[in-house]
Amino acid sequence: MGREKKVESRNDTHTVLKRFQNFRYGLILQGVIVGAAAGLVSVLFRLAVERAGDFLEFMLDAGTRQVIFKVIWFAALAVLSVVVARLVKWEPMIGGSGIPQVEGELHGLFSQKWRRVLAAKFAGGVLSIGAGLSLGREGPSIQLGAMAGKGISRISKRVKIEEKLLMTCGASAGLAAAFNAPFAGVLFSLEELHKSFSVEVLLSTMAASVTADFISRNVFGLAPVFSFDIAMNIPLDLYWVVILLGLALGAVGAFYNFCIRKSQQLYGKIRRKEVRLLIPFLCAGFLGFTFPAVLGGGHKLIPMLAGGEFALAMIFAVFAVKFVFSMVSFGSGAPGGIFLPLLVLGALLGGGIGTLMVQTFGVPQALLQNFIVLAMAGFFAAIVRAPITGIILICEMTGSFTQLLSLTLISLTAYIIADLLKSQPIYEQLLERLAARERDEKLQEEEEAKILLEVPVHFGTPICMKKISQVEWPENSLIVAVRRGNHEIIPKGTVRIRPGDILIILCNEGNSFEVHEQVVKLAQTV
Repeated sequence: MGREKKVESRNDTHTVLKRFQNFRYGLILQGVIVGAAAGLVSVLFRLAVERAGDFLEFMLDAGTRQVIFKVIWFAALAVLSVVVARLVKWEPMIGGSGIPQVEGELHGLFSQKWRRVLAAKFAGGVLSIGAGLSLGREGPSIQLGAMAGKGISRISKRVKIEEKLLMTCGASAGLAAAFNAPFAGVLFSLEELHKSFSVEVLLSTMAASVTADFISRNVFGLAPVFSFDIAMNIPLDLYWVVILLGLALGAVGAFYNFCIRKSQQLYGKIRRKEVRLLIPFLCAGFLGFTFPAVLGGGHKLIPMLAGGEFALAMIFAVFAVKFVFSMVSFGSGAPGGIFLPLLVLGALLGGGIGTLMVQTFGVPQALLQNFIVLAMAGFFAAIVRAPITGIILICEMTGSFTQLLSLTLISLTAYIIADLLKSQPIYEQLLERLAARERDEKLQEEEEAKILLEVPVHFGTPICMKKISQVEWPENSLIVAVRRGNHEIIPKGTVRIRPGDILIILCNEGNSFEVHEQVVKLAQTV
């Protein structure tokens, strides 16, 4: 009996490796299929959020004219908060952005029930964002896209490694459809979800993102999300302003991440979800009749800011209120993302500092829009710590690739400042919190499933130039291949590990996160 069990286990491992190698040839087709499904779901979600936003404007307009509509709206908000709380209780994985949930499942920390998440996240996201909470549509779109990919995987009975790749395709497609940004969707998968370059991920996510973007543009048109009339590039002798803006964005970005953590801790003291969610919903009602500019994601603020419709004091006032309301909204655990609100906050900060530079140092007024665009990328780099994704995302959202040099400089500056301030990237921070809550709920079937990890080797790391037999590898893991360029080397004990090699590691999904973290320390920590 013991011998038969051993053979069966070997066959299972062989099946995973064989299917993974053959799966490469169908990557583009699989990406197109998942991209179409995820793109359709994300487009429907985006349409529903827009219709909910139209209804919000109608109610606020009616409430300013007749008191009875104010009463009705506050009563409706109370009911909506209870409905969303019940949805979060029914399916806890829909709370918050959705991106940490996707990252956690890709790392094997937990498993989401794709049907329930699709239904509950869609409804909860529309109700929360439509009610005016300072949340974005991109996080839910990424999670919905990933669940669409998981659904296709389950229906077609894929193995775990294939399922994770299809989920990645769906996530990138969700971002592409949310912002009309296909290349940002691809880079987000590489830079944030996988944190490494992989040809398999690149090919499949490109196919998925382009497909989803094609569907989105057929519904929403070819115009970029934001339209800027940038008349000139920033002169090189004014790049000191770019560096100064980057310093400010890095510091405020670190403060933003700190406030997110504190807001979640404060809300954590409130045990009843209904009470917890009632707070941001009632705040949305109050601000809707007193300061409506800060409601929702805030994408309408950016054209107003670029058009010079706000005085300097007003810009910083809107920034302060939007910042606090974002903490109140996201910290509650309501379904919704932070991408769009943080981009709007960055734009406000860039517009405010840019206006200050114009008034104080005589910087040309025509450069104000440049500072707004740069600040969005810099703030994203400081908070998310994915600068390449941020640069391409802003270029695609604005429809302009003429400022790559200044965008790179400000993103690098903001990234370094946030890193020096020991600010943990927002999605790593959120994932750790989520993992601590879910660590005792792993399913037995997930612990037994086999998956493959790909970890690149950096120059100067502990295992660089060592033989495989000389390295103390994590328990319950196996080096099954070393990819060097276009060749795969059989991992004999005498094989010496070189910089640029990609280690292919087989492990159980239940301990894949721990294995990945340990190998990263060996292969990527100088």
